[in-house]
Parts: sequence; structure tokens; C-alpha cells
Amino acid sequence: MRRTLRARICLSVLLTLPAVALGTGTAGAAPEPDPGVTASATQYNVNTTLERTLGDDESAGSYLDAATGELVVTVTDEAAAEKVRAEGARPQIVERSTAQLRAAMITLEARAKITGTSWGVDPSTNQVSIEADQSLTPRSLARLKRVAASLGDAVRITRVPGVFKREVAGGDAIYGGGYRCSAAFNVSNGTARYFVTAGHCTNLAASWSATSGGPSIGIRAGTSFPTNDYGIVRYTGTDQPPGSVDLYNGTFQDITSAADAIVGQAIRKSGSTTHVTSGRVTAVNVTVNYGDGPVYGMVRTTACSAGGDSGGAHFAGSTALGIHSGSAGCTGTNGSAIHQPVREALAAYGVNVY
Repeated sequence: MRRTLRARICLSVLLTLPAVALGTGTAGAAPEPDPGVTASATQYNVNTTLERTLGDDESAGSYLDAATGELVVTVTDEAAAEKVRAEGARPQIVERSTAQLRAAMITLEARAKITGTSWGVDPSTNQVSIEADQSLTPRSLARLKRVAASLGDAVRITRVPGVFKREVAGGDAIYGGGYRCSAAFNVSNGTARYFVTAGHCTNLAASWSATSGGPSIGIRAGTSFPTNDYGIVRYTGTDQPPGSVDLYNGTFQDITSAADAIVGQAIRKSGSTTHVTSGRVTAVNVTVNYGDGPVYGMVRTTACSAGGDSGGAHFAGSTALGIHSGSAGCTGTNGSAIHQPVREALAAYGVNVY
């Protein structure tokens, strides 16, 4: 029992934030979700290397080819393409660079920062992908469309069901201040042990328990929300919690590394409401305009969630990718979710997964 409890504390974060849904769907049977393609350790490493090597004017990001599984890196000229080939990836020459797509997002930030919207980079289409939830008034939607039109085909807009909002639910996870969340991943710094979770969770309470009203298992050591959405809790006991994620089928996934997600890759989410869901990464560098403040630099996925899943683990195999932030419009396995890149949180607190 104690091992199971500790593993769950590592794995899932469960305060609910809104996730982004990517489409409204049609009547009748729901389509099967796109599972994405598997990313390898080499592809994660090459992606990170090229992010550092290529300047903002040379590239607009990378993605995994759904047909071949290759890492495709967008470039703006042949000199940059040669750098990509040298690292073993496939270059694709595109019209717009990271700098140009960032300029479009700066315009959106300045002129269309409307609650219920989000935007992020989709390298596979070389565009900024904008989502607008059902809370937008006709006037606000018209404003968003005017700003988008001024940016031409550098952007596209999708209406999504539901509303970007934070929700709190009760259940089997971690508890603080009368709220329920789940822990994402166990992490360490030397002999000190912690778990990371969503910042909107750790904003709510300093002391966290494994059961509602139970004894404290950890004390908040840091929190950041809005702008970011991560927090960290230090274990107060002497046990060594395992570095694994609960798969909610009696087994656990060992986590041995952390990486930044790549558009097109397969991903799973573990949370205490919807348990384990699967999907793929659809956008990076995402801004989400929640009602209580924006978050930046997030990742959009189709790994569906529900109220209470916030703070859960987004992962692929043994690789930690993100901390669940929110969702909107999820039904069954259809919908999308937002995660905070876990590497940013690890760097902020000087910890590592194990």
C-alpha cells in the first residue's frame, strides 16, 4: 500500500485547469484520436541541439513526420539545411522563421489578449495556431478575427468547445487547503526528495497530504502561476519515493529522463480523474489566456483530461515531458490538453527526475 501511494504521488497532478480542445467534431461516432509517432532519445537530443544551434531567423521549429517518424526541422535557407543534415535530421525549407512567428504572437499579445484564447507554434504548417473557446462574445471573436486577418496566412483560428478555466475536484490524489491535485514526477537534489506539480495547485496551500484530511507528506518549496504553471513540494519523511508514474492498471512506468516535447509525437497523460489518456503533441510555445492570468511557453496536446487532472504527468515511455495545466472541451478521448514543459520547472528548482 505505501509503495502504491508514493508512486501515485509522483505521477499525477489533479487540480483542474482548462485544456485546449482542437475541434468541435461532428455528429455520430467520434473519430479515433491520432496517436502520434514515437520519439526516440536520439531525436530528443538532436531537437535540443538544433534548437541551440539554429538562430531564430534560420528555423521555425521541428516536428515528427507522421508517415515516416523522421525528425523534420524547418529552415529558411540552404545553409541552415546543411546544419540539420549534419545532425541526422531532415530539413524542410519554409517561408516563415521563428522570429516572424514570434512577431505574430507579439501582435496577438498586444491586440488580442482575450480570456478564452490561446495560441502557439505549429511547425508542421509553419503557422501560429490560435484557439478560441465558447466564452468569447461575438464582439470579442470579431476582434480576434480582425487581428488574425492582419497577420495573413501566418495564423489560423480554430473554435473549440468548452471554456478555458480552472476547476477543482475531489478524489484519490494529493490534498492541500481543501483542494485536490496530483503530483507529476518525483525529483531530487542530492538526498532531498520532492515532487513537482502545477503552480496553480501549490498556490493554494503550503502543506500537502496523500489523503483528504490526512497527515502532511510534504511542504511547498516553490510555486509559480500565472506566467508559468509549476510548483514543487519537499517530502518531509525519510522514505525514498519511487521515480515512476501510475498507469492505473496495477503497473507503473519508470521515469529516467526529461525532454521537451516535439510536435507530432505520441504522448500519454496520467491524472487521477481520467487516469491514463493518450494523444499527440500539436503545438509548442503556446500562450493560454486563462481567466485568472496567462501562461506562456506551454505545449498543446490531444491527451484528453477532465476536472481534477491538473498537475498530472505528461510523458512518453520513460521520458518526462510536462506537468498538466488545463483542458477545455474534452469528451471521452477527444479533445486537447495543455502542459507546462517539465524541463523548465526542473531548471528553475535545480532538481532532476530519477
